Formats: sequence, C-alpha cells, structure tokens
Amino acid sequence: MSETTTSMPSALQTIDLVRKEANRHLDPKRKSALGQFMTPSAVARYMASLFEANPKDAIHLLDPGAGVGSLTAAFLERFMTAPRVRRIGVTAYEIDEVMHPYLADVLNEYRRAARSSGVEFRSTLRMDDFVDVACRPLLRGKQPRFTHAILNPPYKKINSHSEHRTLLRQAGIETVNLYTAFLALTIEMMEDGGEIVGIIPRSFCNGPYYKPFRELLFKKTAIRHMHLFEARDRAFQEDNVLQENIIIYLVRSAKQGMVTISTSTDHGLHNYESHKYPFERIVKLGDSQRFLHIPHQPKRNNLELSTVVMYSPKEIGIEISTGPVVDFRLKEYLRAEPSDNTVPLLYPAHFAGQGVEWPRKTKKPNALVLCPETKKWLFPNGFYTLVRRFSSKEERRRIVATVVHPAIFAGDQLGFENHLNVFHLGKRGLPAHLAYGLAAFLNSTVVDETFRSFNGHTQVNATDLRLMKYPSAQVLMSLGKWAQEQQQSPSQEAIDRRISSLL
Repeated sequence: MSETTTSMPSALQTIDLVRKEANRHLDPKRKSALGQFMTPSAVARYMASLFEANPKDAIHLLDPGAGVGSLTAAFLERFMTAPRVRRIGVTAYEIDEVMHPYLADVLNEYRRAARSSGVEFRSTLRMDDFVDVACRPLLRGKQPRFTHAILNPPYKKINSHSEHRTLLRQAGIETVNLYTAFLALTIEMMEDGGEIVGIIPRSFCNGPYYKPFRELLFKKTAIRHMHLFEARDRAFQEDNVLQENIIIYLVRSAKQGMVTISTSTDHGLHNYESHKYPFERIVKLGDSQRFLHIPHQPKRNNLELSTVVMYSPKEIGIEISTGPVVDFRLKEYLRAEPSDNTVPLLYPAHFAGQGVEWPRKTKKPNALVLCPETKKWLFPNGFYTLVRRFSSKEERRRIVATVVHPAIFAGDQLGFENHLNVFHLGKRGLPAHLAYGLAAFLNSTVVDETFRSFNGHTQVNATDLRLMKYPSAQVLMSLGKWAQEQQQSPSQEAIDRRISSLL
C-alpha cells in the first residue's frame, strides 16, 4: 500500500463528502448521458498505491474525466512528498461544469501544499470533451506525452454514427464504449514506460466488439496488475452500478511478464488476496479472439488441464443461437394461455430444475399466435438445450442450462424468446442424449468457474458459448445418457463428480 504523510492536505480525507455533495447536484439524466460514476476515496487510494514507488523527478499526470478530483488527490497524496520528485504537472479533463468548483479546489489545495514542500507544481483544468481533444493531435501525428495516468472513465456505449465514433476511427481506434475509448486514448498519450491505473468495467475482457481494443492493449502495454471486487455491486454501490469492475495497472511499451491478480470483497479491500500468474493463464495461446481470463485461484482447474474438453460447437456439429422471438415486436400475437391457434412460447421463467414447466403461472405469456407473421421465428418441436442469457447478481452460477423435452408439448412447433440461448442442429432438435449431456456439462461448477474467468457481466451471449470448448459429441452423449438414467434431476454435487471423472 502507499506511503502517506500527515503533512498532506485533507482533500482526500474529505473527498467522499465532496463527492456525495456533487452527486446531489448532478442532473440524473445528464449523469446517465455522460456515464458518470465517481470513485470512493478508499478505491482511489488503492489505485494510487499500484504505481511504482520511485518515479522520475518530473511527473506529468493525466486524469481524463476527473470528476471532483478523487483520483488526482489520491495520486498527489502519495507522490507530492516522494523523495525524488521535484516537479509535478497535472492535466485534468472534466466536461461537466457542476464538478469544476470541487476539482479546482482540490488542485488549489495541492498547489498550496507544493509551495510549502518545495515541489514545482502546475495544473491545467480542461473543460473539454476528452475524446474530441485527444483524437485531433493523433490525427496530426502529434500528441502530448504523460508519465502517469489515473482514470475512472465514463461507461457509455458509443453510437456507431456519432461524431465520437468517427473521430476515434479516423485516429485508428476502433471501439464501442467510452470507457475503452478513454483508455485507448490514454495509452496513446503515454511516453514509453508511462504508467496507467484505471478502474473500468470488465466487459472488454471478452466479446468480438472489444477485440480491436484488446489487440491495442496487448500491442502497446504490458499488464502488470488486475484487481477484482468479488461483490459485483460494491465498488460503486451508491450509484447502483451492477457492472463488474476491475482495476487495471498498465505500463506503456514494457515487456509483458507475470501478472498480479488480486481480489477483495468490496471497495474497502476487505479479505484482500493476491497471486501472480504467467501471462499464458490470462490470454490463452492460440486464442484468435484474445480473451482475457482472470483466474480465481493459482491452481489450474480440471477443465483448463483437460485434453477431453477441446472441441468447438462446429466440430461437434451443433449450433447456438439467440432466441429469435422478440416479444415487444410481436406484442399483438402474445397470449397468456395456449389455445388452438397458438404455439408454446418459452421464456427463462419456464425453467424448472433441468427441465421446463409449461404452461406456467407467470407474468410472461405462455403462447404465441401461429400465423404468417410469427411462423418464420419458430423451431420444430424437439429436444433442445437452453441457456439463460441473463443471471442476477445473487445467483450461484452464471450459466444456467435446461433441456426442452418434446413430450410436454402437443404441437409440432416452439417459440424461444430472446432472453434464451438455444443449442440446436440447423434449427432442428438435438438427439436426446446430446441435449441432456450439454445441459449437464454447462451446469457444472468447473464450467461456470472457467466462464467467469473471462466473462465479467451478468449476460451470457451466444457468441461466448460458441467460443467455449466442449467435450466430443460421443462424451456428451454418454454424459446425457447418465443424466437421463437418474431418477430425478442430478444434484450439483452429482454433476460435478461426474464431470470430474470425465475430465
């Protein structure tokens, strides 16, 4: 942790009060539009502790999206009295005018402290759009260089036709969210050896949309440290943020080595643990998507070591699709109860253990009118493996799978709602043993742990499931035969024992 001094100003000690006061003055709609979630002081201080302890005598800090100055204050608290430091420059960007008085007060307080400590201090508060200002020098081939950056960037999707997207693309940065745009631009603005610490959503670790950003990250920086909050909603609990966040420490143009992975229960760093991992545990060799896997324990689990789980869905002969029925687009054809001119419509609410209960008393409809407008969205009745696309933060498992048994439906067609992922054979049902084998495999603890290592949000996309590795069709069929032979749905313990014996 960082070395602090009692002679430093009280800005960081009071920053949480300032942050809460500023929050009360923010327009909720504008806050949402800007993706603003300000950093608690305990998190800010921990982030500042990750920088190297002995910097050069001259520091130039970048804080894009500085808010009330929590991160800048934490950084200055640590380095204002560092033995070698003689000059500190701060460039802080903040577009929201509500924040400016608070941020200016923080910078002024440290300016006064610098005079008494003999450190040359200068600061620039820029009231500009960081993406706009940072992109334009890149387009001209010129860019200011910083030694350090500390950031909590805004979290907001970038419209594909927006000015931000156009500017970023022209500057050679392809990304879909402001937080990765901010981090990519920060990387571009660092000098060789420059250090970056940021708190960002974990969603960049996987998914095809973030692949260009991941490639930029690996090409231009070395990952030194990643910190996870095990309670997903604790880092920004006052803002009701459920997106899982990580703290990441990067060094520009450095050689990639071991990566420290640390965890704590919450933003207070309770139950802190830390382990070092080779980079090959983080980004798997041969992975064309360059997913970041964040291990939960130093010991590799059986799935990572297995030579059985090595087949793609295509190699097994199965397809995975998102449920095609988008209910709000077919609202006039939804029915609470089945009738002669309807087909069953399945939602996650119909999951019952490792099977389906239909019809079911639920807020969701049970049926869809069969007509030319709905027919193209339907599947023939058969065995299917379904996986819910969303889980709640309280759930034990991220992946929840079940099997559709055709015998419970009288008709010959089914509707799968958009909150489901469907395993099928060319839009036809699966062999029964294969459907049950897939469900048992996906419901195992070891699969869930592995999935969580690269998926940091509550959504389970069809793309994620396609990129996973599975046992062969033969092994899955054997597993499904075992599952069907059980007198009732196998327990979690029974599934885990069976999967362990296969691996």
